[in-house]
Amino acid sequence: MGQKTHPFGLRLGITEAHKSRWYAPKALFGELVVEDEKIRRYLDKRLNRKPPYAAVSDIHIERTREELKVIIKTARPGLVIGPKGAEVERMTEELQYMTGRKVAISIIEIKNPDLDAKLCAEAVAEQLLKRMAFRRAVKSRVEAIMAAGALGAKVRIAGRLGGSEIAKAMSQSAGSMPLSTFQARVEYGTAEAKTPAGQIGVKCWIYRGMYTTERTEEESNAAGGRARARGRR
Repeated sequence: MGQKTHPFGLRLGITEAHKSRWYAPKALFGELVVEDEKIRRYLDKRLNRKPPYAAVSDIHIERTREELKVIIKTARPGLVIGPKGAEVERMTEELQYMTGRKVAISIIEIKNPDLDAKLCAEAVAEQLLKRMAFRRAVKSRVEAIMAAGALGAKVRIAGRLGGSEIAKAMSQSAGSMPLSTFQARVEYGTAEAKTPAGQIGVKCWIYRGMYTTERTEEESNAAGGRARARGRR
């Protein structure tokens, strides 16, 4: 029996911080959780599902008594910001209307998209939609991840691959993948390709080395400078 765990959930509170960072009384908690999900779905639909695709990988949400702060991690910050910041202002207004709260949006650029599991999974899904041979799409993506400096990579796809009648799965991996080591920085992302034959699921794992007690500038920004869980000494 395979006992699988989510690579992010396994490390949550040990080396990974929560993606929603706020406190609320019990009566308000459920409402805010649903609101967070609505914000994430709205931004994903607006930025990732419509052209020009902004390659948004992750959305972090922080709340104070007065303000709702949305941190967007993207490989194409220019498309999120828009000409003279017009796009960000429009999104801010729409989120304020949706939530009834004061909203601030900040953007973090992803320097190397080939080392982001979510973006890699989305890239494979996009190639499958363009009818690229599935084995070639997976193999080329694993090679690109390793060439970008990862210590390990694995991509798995499942569904009606190549339009076959019976659904099947295939995976390709390279390097090492210490899934059960808490100190290991393993990024995980999923995507879906809605092909004419049926829906194909894509999973991507990227091993980027061990966490240290030192935090990089990118990690500090992603955690709002203070909320990041620390690695063990």
